[in-house]
Amino acid sequence: MPQDVFEAATDDQVAALFPVIAQLRPQLAGPDDLLARVRRMRDGGYRMIWRAGAGGAPVAVAGFRLYETLYAGLKLYVDDLVTTEDRRGAGDGTVLMNWLIEEARRNGCAELDLDSGVQRFAAHGFYFARGLHIASYHFKRAV
Repeated sequence: MPQDVFEAATDDQVAALFPVIAQLRPQLAGPDDLLARVRRMRDGGYRMIWRAGAGGAPVAVAGFRLYETLYAGLKLYVDDLVTTEDRRGAGDGTVLMNWLIEEARRNGCAELDLDSGVQRFAAHGFYFARGLHIASYHFKRAV
């Protein structure tokens, strides 16, 4: 990994990412809630990486997993990608996105996928600028 991109491998490292990830996932109740969810998600291959800013504090976080589909083979799915509001546009998200693309290549993935809320216009511009495109609709229903 680049020197300023790290994988959150321990519980303390995951909990320390809460202030950043909460900017994308405000429904999280706190660091303990984040940690409990990540522990469960790790069984499905979920991993978190983060970028350090000046002083080593996290300024951007990405959560992802590898999974396989019948229609496309092995894929890297980005569950979460967020940069702190005060650092948006400084290149931190690009560093993480480039790392994720390389991780997909290292693992022989056919593609990198992510979903983005329809209201997140700035994020869509970020994704388009990095070569992602809208390939399908995502449907859901509460049960």
